[in-house]
Amino acid sequence: MKGDSLKINYPKSSAKNAKLKNDSSRVWIPTMVTGLNISQIAFSNWTQRGSNAFTWTVTGKVGLDYKSDGWLLRNRAKAAYGRTKLGGQGYITNDNELFLENVLSYSAGWATDPFFSNTVITTLTKGYNYNSGTPILIADFFDPGYVIQSLGFSYGKLKFVATRLWLAPQEVFANKHREYTDNPKTPDKVEAFKLETGFESVSQTKVHVADNILLTSGVRLFTRFENLTVWDVRWDNVIAAKVNSFINVNFNYQLVYQKDQSRTTQMKEGLQLGVVYTVL
Repeated sequence: MKGDSLKINYPKSSAKNAKLKNDSSRVWIPTMVTGLNISQIAFSNWTQRGSNAFTWTVTGKVGLDYKSDGWLLRNRAKAAYGRTKLGGQGYITNDNELFLENVLSYSAGWATDPFFSNTVITTLTKGYNYNSGTPILIADFFDPGYVIQSLGFSYGKLKFVATRLWLAPQEVFANKHREYTDNPKTPDKVEAFKLETGFESVSQTKVHVADNILLTSGVRLFTRFENLTVWDVRWDNVIAAKVNSFINVNFNYQLVYQKDQSRTTQMKEGLQLGVVYTVL
């Protein structure tokens, strides 16, 4: 993710969640963390030259888990949006993403747990390519939108790593930007929908490097049955250092390879000082 501020052992949140447990062993566990990251530099009569710059990013993470008699339903939503202004130029978008995930699993006492997941990935609003100097609109909300279902088995008995793997259909929706959904085998038609089936693997880890430093990393791999040698890769890493109850320092690194978006690997990194508030 990116410009992301993570929750690190907030006792206040744990205390609230504990009160939600009832006598029937069923429990809802809500979490909500918001963050604002800002970076700024300004020059006046600076002989070494330079351009004024101002960047802001707003992030939000919401979770709602439900546990009952061996069942676990995990719901996650993450949104990020940010803008940058360099010199006398106008603002440009530097972050623009919406990520939703639902995972239902059952602890059957086996070595692995059966699960079903649904994931939605899209942009929050209009996205532009600024490489040519003139902004070119390349994406909008759910244009394209990726929806992925997965059914299989997960393994989470290791201390730091949880992983899941199995069959996954992926649906791609588009409106104006049909270059993401067009089938080159039908030159007389430009499709607005594409269905792909294959294998999906998702692995996540959390490591407390120190009492106030948390490393989180997640990688998603997806390959299609029609070409098992090509994999979509999404690798998200965040190192979050908690300064106090409201201030975090975050280093974010994201690597994406998705052939229908770009034939080259996409990378993004950022180092930010953020204000974080835990709502739940």
